[in-house]
Amino acid sequence: MSDAELVLRSTRVITPEGTRAASVAVSAGTITAVLPYGAHVPAGARLADFGDDVLLPGLVDTHVHVNDPGRTEWEGFWTATRAAAAGGITTLVDMPLNSLPPTTTVDGLRVKRAVAAGKAHVDVGFWGGALPGNVKDLRPLQEAGVFGFKAFLSPSGVDEFPPLDQEQLARSLAEIASFDGLLIVHAEDPHRLETAPQRGGPKYADFLASRPRDAEDTAIAQLIAQARRLHARVHVLHLSSSDALPLIAAAKADGVRLTVETCPHYLTLTAEEVPDGASEFKCCPPIREAANRDLLWQALADGTVDCVVTDHSPATADLKTADFATAWGGISGLQLSLAAVWTEARRRGHGLEDVVRWMSARTAALVGLDDRKGAIAAGRDADFAVLAPDETFTVDPAGLQHRNRVTAYAGKTLHGVVKSTWLRGERILADGEFTPPRGRLLTRTP
Repeated sequence: MSDAELVLRSTRVITPEGTRAASVAVSAGTITAVLPYGAHVPAGARLADFGDDVLLPGLVDTHVHVNDPGRTEWEGFWTATRAAAAGGITTLVDMPLNSLPPTTTVDGLRVKRAVAAGKAHVDVGFWGGALPGNVKDLRPLQEAGVFGFKAFLSPSGVDEFPPLDQEQLARSLAEIASFDGLLIVHAEDPHRLETAPQRGGPKYADFLASRPRDAEDTAIAQLIAQARRLHARVHVLHLSSSDALPLIAAAKADGVRLTVETCPHYLTLTAEEVPDGASEFKCCPPIREAANRDLLWQALADGTVDCVVTDHSPATADLKTADFATAWGGISGLQLSLAAVWTEARRRGHGLEDVVRWMSARTAALVGLDDRKGAIAAGRDADFAVLAPDETFTVDPAGLQHRNRVTAYAGKTLHGVVKSTWLRGERILADGEFTPPRGRLLTRTP
């Protein structure tokens, strides 16, 4: 590592080959070598020695609603990416809706990129959107560098991003398959939702009944059938229903090009603990029962579920009313996702290597960034989080970097304190202090 400009050293470095004591050499923002712990540090190179704190690859969160421009009072690139950095996330991919305009045309993508430029503390990529009537826009968006296309099969909650019916889904998916793109899907069947009981009010049990598991199960079955027919790449967003797991496992075994994510709130929170009127816990699909949570963890362990992402979906506090029917559905999780998942994972006997696989390696692979992100290995970007895995903290909303500090995790004690975060070999966060933004806007590799 004679040309190294920076050497990061820890007794616990998480690499694709396992956790070991190592020195990581960095030059020009790229990892050049992973060497034994006691390797010689070249003259002139900076040394950062983290002792027994864990050096892990920066997390890659592929499901984030930044909402900027248009709904910046909900969230924005400056605040969202600061929250990401505070949580050890060094790359995020922004969803195409909740901003105005949505990212459903190349012009919309240009607007989004212009707004994000200069405000991103971490690297940022963008999803495109698949809407009724925009099939003609899909290939141009792909060529402009989006990482794939999001579609809803039931109402999205915002008028400018309507859902696809089954015929529209088939048309969009056929077009996306023609250039081997990726369709990512909010899979809840609208007909099942319409026939579910809709009582409204503050009782969480009533809200849970209004978003039944079979709405997810039916929509996922329909998506699998379409993907099988077209040999298309599809990804199920924010899986909450454990009843869908046998369908998913069978489809994967049959060779359907299917991946699946779940979220920290489905893995760490339960319906039984949600107080009535506490709409900070509202999301769609909903947080379900403890037994359902156990099955999601089993599916992560056996690979039926591929990865864990936040679905960070903030709103202003006034939209989080006590009526679950009318409150905005979304949980802000960027800053707390690593600690929340690690806290529950360690309780269940999983290690940090598992968490890195679910929240960094597989998410980077999902969007085709695994040649640059998601691992501490030569040739990858020098993106790191330094974690004290045994230290704890109690979540205080006042300490969050999100623009609106509403959180379902308030008052919870979590394991795992992020001591510093590094982007391409530069420390962007240390002891709560941020550098000026230095994130890049990413495009899909052709």
